[in-house]
Amino acid sequence: MILFAAIVFGLALIAIAALFELKRREVKSGRVYLPALRERMDVRALHLKDLMTAAQADLAKLPPEALNLTRTGIHVSALEAARLARFLEGQAHRLADFVSHKHRFVRRAPRSEFLKKVIERTSGGDEREDATSAEHEVSQKLDTTG
Repeated sequence: MILFAAIVFGLALIAIAALFELKRREVKSGRVYLPALRERMDVRALHLKDLMTAAQADLAKLPPEALNLTRTGIHVSALEAARLARFLEGQAHRLADFVSHKHRFVRRAPRSEFLKKVIERTSGGDEREDATSAEHEVSQKLDTTG
């Protein structure tokens, strides 16, 4: 928040300096740059000033209870936003667990005939691996249908 305020302050300071430089160049050259645009901006600036003055007068009329209610409403809104963020965080973790297969990884039998022969030769044709892969295929079919 402080960084944002510092950036806005810096940009505003640069803009003010640019306006002073523009005015200095206009005085030096004796020429007004973009007179039609300047006239429209002056009208809008005066209108904005009138609106701000009216809003300040209206805010002074508000009772302190309304300001307290506004503060309470903002506080409750912030708490609800935090609760929603916590809920969404939990849902994001559930989704990540659902998508991820690493916590329930089961080695499948290779599809390549060459790899099957290499595994068979190195393990001595262990029947237990074949049974495990068959059980895994049955459990996968049940997971997809159920």
